[in-house]
Amino acid sequence: MKSNDQNTDSLRNRRHFSPQEKVRLLRLHLVEDQSISSICEQHQLHPTLFYQWQKTFFENGAAAFEQSSKRRPVDAEAQKIERLEARLKRKDEVIALVTEELVRTKKELGEG
Repeated sequence: MKSNDQNTDSLRNRRHFSPQEKVRLLRLHLVEDQSISSICEQHQLHPTLFYQWQKTFFENGAAAFEQSSKRRPVDAEAQKIERLEARLKRKDEVIALVTEELVRTKKELGEG
């Protein structure tokens, strides 16, 4: 019966790490070359869990690059909007010139 109590206690003491915390701890090892054992000891983390996070991180790492490719259509749309706005501005300028010329012609002919 005591082993069940110990299991219950260990479940209550379980820490939950946010995705940002997991990445921060992985970064300590992968970028800053800290040993896994020191990271796990410092943060009261079982090494097996750390390795699971690392595996998940690398299995899902491509998603970070897929996000940038999803932005491209947004960039393409933004470029299309800019082109259309430039064309609209140019049309407005042409209309203003034609209108100005029409007013001048009417004045010359005495219609204005």
